[in-house]
Amino acid sequence: MIKVNPYLSYDGKAEEAFTFYKTVFGGEFTGLFRMKDAPQSDNLSEEEKNRIMHISLPVSDTVTLMASDTLCNSGPTLTEGNNIQISLHPDSREEADRIFNGLSAGGKIVMPMQDMFWGDYFGTFADKFGIYWMVNYSTQHG
Repeated sequence: MIKVNPYLSYDGKAEEAFTFYKTVFGGEFTGLFRMKDAPQSDNLSEEEKNRIMHISLPVSDTVTLMASDTLCNSGPTLTEGNNIQISLHPDSREEADRIFNGLSAGGKIVMPMQDMFWGDYFGTFADKFGIYWMVNYSTQHG
């Protein structure tokens, strides 16, 4: 079975974002490496050396959020926006509300949690770091 892990990119905000996500999901980082840990990092500015090369946070038994910061002078240019959405499927309506309220704090709610025409309880938002999330509690399975 293939395991899917959302991988997020930030412009110097990966550690801040993942510290925030940890307050919602709990747990511990299973990896946190800075650019200065990479070979030939002496070519980087001091600011770039402290950027995150890789960070990971397990949020369930099967899903781990992963991320890195971009470098200012190399690699792809980061465009924050709706190019990635993370779809979460909690086990209860209460857990859906807890996750939605926690992650959307300081962000932009696109659609508040509500009962949908397809029978589920659903909402979507962009968090304060520009990452888009969907929360969907399936009433048929809960």
